[in-house]
Amino acid sequence: MAKHNKKRNTMFIYETLLREVVKQSINKDMTKRNVAIGILKEHFKKDTELRRELDLYRALLETRGLSEKLAEKLITETLKQHSRVNQEKLFTEQSTVIGVINKKISKGVFANFVPNYKDLATIAQIFADSVKPKRKIMLESKLIQKLSKAPAHAAKTAGVSGLVVKSFVKRFNDEYVDLLKEQKELLSKYIGSFVDTGAEFNFHLNEEIGRLKKAIAEGFDTEEVKGDKGLKEKLESVRDILNNFNKAPLNQDGLATVLKVQSLVEELSR
Repeated sequence: MAKHNKKRNTMFIYETLLREVVKQSINKDMTKRNVAIGILKEHFKKDTELRRELDLYRALLETRGLSEKLAEKLITETLKQHSRVNQEKLFTEQSTVIGVINKKISKGVFANFVPNYKDLATIAQIFADSVKPKRKIMLESKLIQKLSKAPAHAAKTAGVSGLVVKSFVKRFNDEYVDLLKEQKELLSKYIGSFVDTGAEFNFHLNEEIGRLKKAIAEGFDTEEVKGDKGLKEKLESVRDILNNFNKAPLNQDGLATVLKVQSLVEELSR
């Protein structure tokens, strides 16, 4: 079986570019950030083969809660529509966007962490004509199971926000007594990400990480930090954490870290 080529996986290209936008926003490199956004808008616009295939990936990746029968029908219909994608044109468009990324940003873009990579690889193999029938049937069976799973937050959508708020407020109020305005806003965006695509939260997080990095950098110039070796080492540790923040997907521990840094930055500003 041929090895999956992630650079020929349309949704991987799209996802890794999104993460490049996130990374460069955190790094405050607005030039590369805007280049990445421009590539997304130009090469994945409507009526391109890249966009057509991307939408088919999304149909299989983002759908959950179907019966097995409906899941089978969705896969069948998606494959039927995929057969209408102009593969020669798609290959050309992929080659073009890969070349633009390498030239205008960096080959390192393709090393960005994409958390659902395995699912993207599975769908790519289902779409591929070169995959043997037995292997394809096994992959489709695996995908049917995923499509049949209940959405992660569907069972108690109405109550999720309240439960999350209660959990986080208790956890951080125990330590900080009262949440800061910035912490409440971050939590609010995080809660909202449970019921939407999470795009608004991700962009807010990027901006907040940038603000925190700037505040930490300015903290090194204060007389208090200059005269306290322990505090300086603490800031250096926090700076390293923020600089490496984009290397893994955000979980609750990561969110807790950001909230703690927000409190530290508030203390430095006093």
